[in-house]
Amino acid sequence: MKKRRHAKILELVNSKEIETQEELQLQLLKSGYEVTQATISRDIKELRLVKELSDRGRYIYSTGKKATADAIKRTGGIFADSILRVEHAQNTVCIKCFPGMAMAVCTAIESMEWSGVVGAISGDDTIFVLCKTVDFAKIFTMNMEKILNAKNS
Repeated sequence: MKKRRHAKILELVNSKEIETQEELQLQLLKSGYEVTQATISRDIKELRLVKELSDRGRYIYSTGKKATADAIKRTGGIFADSILRVEHAQNTVCIKCFPGMAMAVCTAIESMEWSGVVGAISGDDTIFVLCKTVDFAKIFTMNMEKILNAKNS
């Protein structure tokens, strides 16, 4: 139950601007998780969530470092032109690329300093990204898909 709740918290923090523990508690309740404020406080500590300034000038919960808009502009093109698919298995993310493109994509990923990423290694058309936890792998995969979808739309 705790792992599912943590995954839901990470999903909420990545998809909504949540400013307070009370807002997080309400969002969890809407998702079927009835938890106390003390539990939310512990979850925030265990997930190492931080507060950061949003684009709208509000302090919101976050997983930590995010790729900057400038870094996404610089690397989004290489991602869109090179990546075929992104999947995670446990705490490892597998990125399939067109032949010969994995090294460039891997270099771009490492330059972005993703929170929760331990390191990445590439071959000719495949990259393995090692994340600290399963939850960080899910977040990384979601963020990569967002970048790919933004460039393709």
